[in-house]
Amino acid sequence: MTTSEPALTASPPPNLTPRTERILIVEDEALIRETVALALMDEGYEVETAADGKAALDSLCVPPGEMGDAPIDLAILDLMLPEVNGLDLCRYVRQQGLTLPILILSAKSSEMDRVVGLEVGADDYLAKPFGMKELIARCRALLRRHQRQLEPTQAIFRHQDITLYLNELRVTVGTCEVGLSPKEYRILELFMSHPRRVWSREQLIEKVWGPDFMGDRKTVDVHIRWLREKIEPDPSSPKYITTLRGFGYRFG
Repeated sequence: MTTSEPALTASPPPNLTPRTERILIVEDEALIRETVALALMDEGYEVETAADGKAALDSLCVPPGEMGDAPIDLAILDLMLPEVNGLDLCRYVRQQGLTLPILILSAKSSEMDRVVGLEVGADDYLAKPFGMKELIARCRALLRRHQRQLEPTQAIFRHQDITLYLNELRVTVGTCEVGLSPKEYRILELFMSHPRRVWSREQLIEKVWGPDFMGDRKTVDVHIRWLREKIEPDPSSPKYITTLRGFGYRFG
């Protein structure tokens, strides 16, 4: 097949905009929950909130491949929660193999309370009342530490037969390496870093071509077709990149 773009070489494509880190706040006191959420959003984080432990489980323990939004990067848990308390929630999250950092907020400030919280899987413990600057600083430290732990594995994205090697700018389907153009590579990287998310043409143009792109928006459809021809077993009936009419494209 002939395309209008050269095959991908060793020259890396421009970096995609890093994903904003996503923080879950689990707190039954509305004033504390909303105040912490606003403070973290002011710092540039994406924030999700839950008023009880059951709602938190729904956000945290989504089966792989079914999560529409980006995964949670940090959980802030109160201990005294309705439905499922913070200790049980923390223990369950760790039993499921989730490694995201957990910061416990609690009015219980004794040494034994802190020890119990840390032993069931929390990474940090902050007693109420607390200073917002200290809370934000602790969140930053936990996220930095977790990011350093993930760096070796985050250089590779996998989905079924497709593997994308970020550091090598290389893609394989099964055991075969496929040659992608820079735009095709960036589209696939964006898709694989946000599985199940739906992307409109406009969003793909902004992320891959840039906000100043003035060409035909249908160029997205052309590049998606080229990409499908390289990675799909049957491009006419794609199983990896699906079209949602009226909305856009979804991977996975």
